Amino acid sequence: MQREETIDFHIRWAWTKMSKLYNTEASQMGATMAMAYTLLCIDKQGIPATKLGPMMGMEPTSMTRILKSLESQGYITRESDKKDGRKVLVKLTKKGKNYRDVSKQKVIQLNIHIKNEIPDEKLDVFFEVIQNINKILDKNNIFS
Repeated sequence: MQREETIDFHIRWAWTKMSKLYNTEASQMGATMAMAYTLLCIDKQGIPATKLGPMMGMEPTSMTRILKSLESQGYITRESDKKDGRKVLVKLTKKGKNYRDVSKQKVIQLNIHIKNEIPDEKLDVFFEVIQNINKILDKNNIFS
């Protein structure tokens, strides 16, 4: 089987191109795509730091490094939860909200561009297929 005939090759190939595109944009603001994606996952009330990693599919060490970077650059603050002192809430600063808004616009811009090039019917099939792939991968018994 040639790599071009495998499903994972095409998913990774497209993701690598998107990642490069987003990282190029993020670098203009002194950040990375992972940092921007993290900011997009933080809501107005903040989010427990322990929930961010699993939500984004990231390992705790990688998440910690991103949070430290975001905090040192003034995009986020970490505060103890008033109801449960064991929890640390990650909250956006004004600078973080601004960068999140810019990031959100870039995501919207890319999606509009893709939607203008690919008919809705084909995108519907794509979403159905990618959701099915995720369900298959969630079963976690592929190689057993």
